[in-house]
Amino acid sequence: MKVAEKTARTIEEAIEACLVELGAKRNQVCIEVLEEPGKKGLFGLFGTKLAKVRVSYEDDPGVLACNFLKKLTEAMKITADFEVFRREDQIIINITGSDLGILIGRRGDTLEAIQFLTNLAVAKKLSDRSRIIIDVEGYRKRREETLIKLAKRLAEKVKKTGHRIVLEPMSPQERRIIHTALQHEWRITTFSEGEEPHRRVVISPKRNAS
Repeated sequence: MKVAEKTARTIEEAIEACLVELGAKRNQVCIEVLEEPGKKGLFGLFGTKLAKVRVSYEDDPGVLACNFLKKLTEAMKITADFEVFRREDQIIINITGSDLGILIGRRGDTLEAIQFLTNLAVAKKLSDRSRIIIDVEGYRKRREETLIKLAKRLAEKVKKTGHRIVLEPMSPQERRIIHTALQHEWRITTFSEGEEPHRRVVISPKRNAS
């Protein structure tokens, strides 16, 4: 949150000075009048009492995230556009452009790192705790569909063989997709084992299931 305090002959002049300093519009801020203007100054002896206001401004997390991503992609010499979507307590930013594979990395490793840094950068400036999800050309949706299909296929294999299957290391978000996809499978169970960043999902037969 950014805060500015100004004094001026009138309340309106003080507010305007704060808005200029913050680079904000009136409908984006909270205004507190600390002192109203008056004819007399200190102890009523001399001078004219000035108006004093405090204006607080909390940037929009989506805007801050896009600004951070713009600087990042420019530093990487990547031309990209940013689409912002809001869903409950999440802010989803989809990066579009050409040749953006470098932003995804191997199985989304680079994308996860960019998302972590973006959330960190925004959290340093805001008290807002909205989670920011970064996507590139709808990669996460395609990856989710792939993981769900993989989970279903491996679950069937576990049922047939009776042996557990350990998947490759995944991010917490991708592990959650596997767990959710199989949560209603009564003959198997899923859990995670290992330490980050090598934590894996295990698909195992459920004991006493028949």
